[in-house]
Amino acid sequence: MLRDRFTGLWLHPDFRKLWAGHTIAQVGQQITVLAVPLTAILLLDANAIQMGILAASLNLPALVVGLFVGAWVDRLQRRPLLIAADIGRAILLMSIPAAALLDLLTIEHLYVTAFLVGFLTLVFDVAYRSYLPSLVSRERLIEGNSKLELSRSAAEIGGPGLAGALIQVATAPFAILVHAVSLLFSALFLGAIDASEAAAPARDPERRLWRDIADGLRLVFGHPMLRAIAGCAGTIGFFNAILETVLILYIVQELGLSPGVIGLIFAAGNVGFLLGALIPGRLTGWIGLGPALGLGLLVVGVGDLLVPLAAGPNVVVLIMLAIAQFLFGAGYLVFNINQVSLRQALTPDHLQGRMNATMSFMLYGVVPAGAILGGVLGTTVGLRPTLFLAALGEILAILWLILSPVWSLREHPQTADAG
Repeated sequence: MLRDRFTGLWLHPDFRKLWAGHTIAQVGQQITVLAVPLTAILLLDANAIQMGILAASLNLPALVVGLFVGAWVDRLQRRPLLIAADIGRAILLMSIPAAALLDLLTIEHLYVTAFLVGFLTLVFDVAYRSYLPSLVSRERLIEGNSKLELSRSAAEIGGPGLAGALIQVATAPFAILVHAVSLLFSALFLGAIDASEAAAPARDPERRLWRDIADGLRLVFGHPMLRAIAGCAGTIGFFNAILETVLILYIVQELGLSPGVIGLIFAAGNVGFLLGALIPGRLTGWIGLGPALGLGLLVVGVGDLLVPLAAGPNVVVLIMLAIAQFLFGAGYLVFNINQVSLRQALTPDHLQGRMNATMSFMLYGVVPAGAILGGVLGTTVGLRPTLFLAALGEILAILWLILSPVWSLREHPQTADAG
């Protein structure tokens, strides 16, 4: 720990391996973010309702088993779970191009694959957020989270452009293979980490899983700062699900843009992610942690409000959408890095899994309802009004921070005080 304290995490060999696997997997992730919905729209002619079901399928595991996953993760070592989740997702994603090659791909296949990938992603995310505090010192959490988000953002800048080009050349289903391979590389890097993980704490064999789940819920909703973050996450998750359900449908059907152009638009968002990953520490030092979190959310909402306002010649539409994605990326990363670091710092290590699962439940558990509502609204009131509603709802999330002790925080706490 002394070396990472005085020289930074770039010289921490195990953190570098974690970072490398994360970065490679994120390049592949960007391809799938575009390729799966475009497979549904262009190959299977999916409508708004079907796109809503597809988005809901990916996030339904968080609602159904999210809290159980957190309790389960705290009973096991986390690194083996990360490796297994990477390998499992790679196999599932490979089934999409295989089915397309055999002319067997259906929208139902995408639903099932999305659900199973969503479950393994949930396991990975909960274990991943819980693993970092055991790998680096607590005072390095902001640095660690910032470096991971920075590398992801840097990788994602080229990801959407690569995705658009691959989709146009190889078609959407076969572009997904790149993500599958990247997950296998991620598993290799995780397996190469030298630091031995502490054994999971001994547990009373009579202790029910429900009691562990209750501990996580009590921790989050009993702590005023964690409760505010959870409420904020739920609000953002719900309204962003409405927006994302109809976003690509809106860009393809109403604006008539090609996959290559869509890739460029999303690349602009990832430049925003890069900026957002660079400035959280400085911004927090300038205006304080609470206001920095609120500013990030405000920028997210303003960026998304620009999407339904995009109109005119194609070049104007492209510029407006690129600015919108840039603002979303910058604002979201400022918010996300700070809120993740705050909740990690507030939570004792033995409760990290349950805390992260409860937060994932709040963020992603509402997504199926938001996605279905987005599909219904997109079909009934139109895609553009639905986008307006979603962006306004995202801005409302700031109220959770203003009405809580988080708003008055100037810096991150250095020791856990929850639980």
